[in-house]
Amino acid sequence: MNPNPSPLIAISVGEASGDLLGAHLIRAIKARCPNARFTGIGGERMKAEGFESLYDQEKLAVRGFVEVIKRLPQILKIRKGLVNDLIRLKPDVFIGIDAPDFNLGVAEKLKQAGIHTIHYVSPSVWAWRRERVNKIVHQVNRVLCLFPMEPQLYIDAGGKAEFVGHPMAQTMPVEADRAAARQKLGVPADVPVFAILPGSRVSEIDYMAAVFFQTALLLLKSYPKAQFLLPVATAATRKRISEILAQPE
Repeated sequence: MNPNPSPLIAISVGEASGDLLGAHLIRAIKARCPNARFTGIGGERMKAEGFESLYDQEKLAVRGFVEVIKRLPQILKIRKGLVNDLIRLKPDVFIGIDAPDFNLGVAEKLKQAGIHTIHYVSPSVWAWRRERVNKIVHQVNRVLCLFPMEPQLYIDAGGKAEFVGHPMAQTMPVEADRAAARQKLGVPADVPVFAILPGSRVSEIDYMAAVFFQTALLLLKSYPKAQFLLPVATAATRKRISEILAQPE
């Protein structure tokens, strides 16, 4: 049987890092199959590659137990809606990228409905709760792993898995050119630079950004020429950061 020349590929991501992986994956698939179509839950990077997001990815970007509990009804509603939508659409494959608490539940339902399922980015089963492997191999048809020692854990449990590496390894130099980076960012060569990394989720920004900025003010007293760089992951986090920076304190 000939492969579908225009496959429908469902992808689900839960936060900015998954959106980045998803965008890399979509580009790689389109290079081999230009007519492929993509739907599910994704962020702005995936949408820029032609992805159709059925739900707002930001609603899944939660941090810690308290926020998860507060937003659990909304998250469960999205998961149920996504499962129903994909069973109706019958994609050729479903790929859950990271966010295992959300995506593995979706994959399990879709697999039961006869849809091939893949989980991209193995949970850290080698570090804690290794028994999860036995459940995961029944929830998905295959696991794509970022680290070379991970596939054997799933194979030993009767599942299928393979090492695919991390796409950032192909896009980032092993040795960074600091001078070129400073020039690109417009930072003088002779000033101290501090990176501020309060997180990629709005909830992380709410929880940590103010402390980071207060720390920057203290550093500025000792290093008056210092510059501070803060990468932002999404439009939503940029908006929240701007709101916090606009506060008098």
